[in-house]
Amino acid sequence: MLALMEALAAIDAFVAQGGPVLKYISFLTFVMWTLIFERVWYYKGALKRDLQVSLDAWEARKERKSWNAHQVRYAMISRVSEKINTNMDMVATLVALCPLLGLLGTVTGMIEVFNVLAVTGGGDAKSMASGVSRATIPTMAGMVAALSGVFGNTWISRTAERENQLFADHLTMDH
Repeated sequence: MLALMEALAAIDAFVAQGGPVLKYISFLTFVMWTLIFERVWYYKGALKRDLQVSLDAWEARKERKSWNAHQVRYAMISRVSEKINTNMDMVATLVALCPLLGLLGTVTGMIEVFNVLAVTGGGDAKSMASGVSRATIPTMAGMVAALSGVFGNTWISRTAERENQLFADHLTMDH
């Protein structure tokens, strides 16, 4: 329990050094990873059921060569693809926003440095150090969040593309 309290105190000190923008980056990262884990959970569980329902409906068709059959196949692929690609654009957007919020933290930290320079005339290095940490910590946090999101987004994008292609390949037009 003491170790947990110490870890939370260290995290709180880190957030205090990074400024208020760090809280927004943390929230953005939490939402981003929640959406990534939701996609992973869907791909590992409910996707199989959705694919099987559509495949059974396709296999139940007596004919698959007419123009109407092609349109039904296209509609089935579109519906399943929409389910597979849910929230993918949101994850990509959140990945792109992380470094931008880090840059916002950089700007606010540099404003603090310039304020200290204006007030003290540039002679108080200790006061400027606070602003410098508020400038660099959010940048680092935004980049780390974005990099972790890039890996997660790449995995779910590849999985989505593979599942879409496999589903389309399973809807054969053979009879």
